[in-house]
Amino acid sequence: MKDQNIKNLTSEETEFKREVSVWGAVSLMGGIMIGSGIFYIGSYALIRTGMSQGLALLAWILGGLVSLLGALCYAELGTMMPKAGGAQIYLNEAYHPCVGYAKAFSAWIIGGPASIAALAIALPTACRAFFDISDTGVKIIGVALIVLLTLANSFGIALGDKISKYTMVAKLIPICVIIIAGLIFGKVTPNLALTPQDGTPATFGNLISMVAFAVVSTLWAFEGWANVSAIAEEIKDPHKNLPKALIIGVGSITVLYTLFNFSIYRVLDMETIKTMLASGDLYLGTAAAKQILGSVGGIVVIIAMLMAMLSSMNGMIITYPRMTYAMAKDGHFFKAFGKLHPKYKIPLNAVIFQGVFCAVFVVFQDLSSLTTLVTFCGLLWNFLVVVGVIIMRKKYPDLPRPYKVKGYPWLVILSSLAFLGLVVNQIVTKPRTVFLGIFVPAIAVIVFFIFDKRLKKTADTEQ
Repeated sequence: MKDQNIKNLTSEETEFKREVSVWGAVSLMGGIMIGSGIFYIGSYALIRTGMSQGLALLAWILGGLVSLLGALCYAELGTMMPKAGGAQIYLNEAYHPCVGYAKAFSAWIIGGPASIAALAIALPTACRAFFDISDTGVKIIGVALIVLLTLANSFGIALGDKISKYTMVAKLIPICVIIIAGLIFGKVTPNLALTPQDGTPATFGNLISMVAFAVVSTLWAFEGWANVSAIAEEIKDPHKNLPKALIIGVGSITVLYTLFNFSIYRVLDMETIKTMLASGDLYLGTAAAKQILGSVGGIVVIIAMLMAMLSSMNGMIITYPRMTYAMAKDGHFFKAFGKLHPKYKIPLNAVIFQGVFCAVFVVFQDLSSLTTLVTFCGLLWNFLVVVGVIIMRKKYPDLPRPYKVKGYPWLVILSSLAFLGLVVNQIVTKPRTVFLGIFVPAIAVIVFFIFDKRLKKTADTEQ
C-alpha cells in the first residue's frame, strides 16, 4: 500500500491538462507575487528600520534570499512529487497527513480567501488617488472583481494562464519605466548607511530586530512564490520546468523590488519621504513617478498598480483551489471538492466556493489585518516544508530527485533557521494575529481525524 502511494506521488500521470510552460509558470508566480506590495511595503520597510535606506534595501534583499532558499527546497520536493496541492503533499509525506491537511485547510479558510480579498480591497483603494470612492464602493468593487475573475477561471486553466501572461507584461512595462526613469533622471544620492536615522541606538540587537521586522513586511510582497507548486500537474515537463520557474521567478523579482525602491530613493529626498509617511501616504512610487514624469507619471503608476493587483488576484484564484482539490482527493474533505469538471478539467466546485469565501472576507475584514495574518501563516508552513526536505532525504533516500538542493544540508538548515526566526519574530510582535494563525490549523487537525474515522469505518464495512 505504501509502495503504491509513493508510485502515485512520483508519477507524472494526471487527470489535469498540462498546458503551462516555464514562462506560463513564471508569469503565474510573478502575477501572484507582484501585487499591491511593491507599491507600499517599501514605506513599512523604511519605518521599521528607523528610516534607514540602507537597512531597508538590505531587508528587501534578505526577503528575496529567504524566499529563494525556500523556493529551492520546494523545487526538490516538487520535482520528486509533481502533484496538485504542492505543500500539502510534501507535508503529508514528511510528517503526517494531518499536517498537510492543516496546511490545506488553513489555505481554504485563511490563506487563499484572505490574500485574494486583501488585493480586492487594495485595488479600488489605490484608485482613490484619482477617483472619489467611498468605503462601501471599495467593497462593492472588490466583490465584483472576485466574481469576474472567478468566472474567468471557471472554464479551464487556459484562459487564466493567458490572463496571467498578459497582465504580467502589462504591469512590468510601467514598473520598469519608473525604475529606469528614477535611475537615470533621479538627482538624489541615497544614504545607504546601515544605521537607523531616527535616533535609535545602532546596537547589534536593535539592528537585528529592526531588520527582521522589516524583512517580515517585505515577505508580504514576496508572498505567493510557493503557490506555483500547487499546479505541478498542469506544468509541462515539471521535473525540468518547475525548478526553472521557481528560481527564475524569485530571483528576478528580488532584483526588481530592490531596484524599484532604490530608484525611489534616487528621486525623493528623505525630508519628502518623512513628510509623506507622517501624513499616512505610503505610496512613494506614485510621488516619484509624478516628480519625474509629471501628470503622465500618475497614470503610469495607476496602470501598473491595477495590472499588478489584477494579475496577483488571478494567480491566486487559479492556485488555491488545487490545494482544496488535493485535500478532498485524499479522502479527508467533502468529495465534491475532489472532482474535476468533465470538460474543463479544473476543480470547479473549489473555485466557486473560494470565490464566495473571498467575497465574505472583503465585506467583513480590513486590509491591514488580512496581510499580517497571511504573512504569518505563510512563514509557518514554509518553515515546515523546508525542514521536510531533510526528513524526506532520510525517509526516502532512494527515490528519484530530478532536482536536488545545492549545498545540502547546510543551505536547507540556513533556510529553516531564517523562516523559524521570522516566525518567532511574529509571535513576539503580533501575538493576537498569531493566535488565529495557529487556532485554524488546530481546528483542521480535529476535522481531519473526524473524516479519517469515517474513512476507516467505511473501509471496515466494505471488508
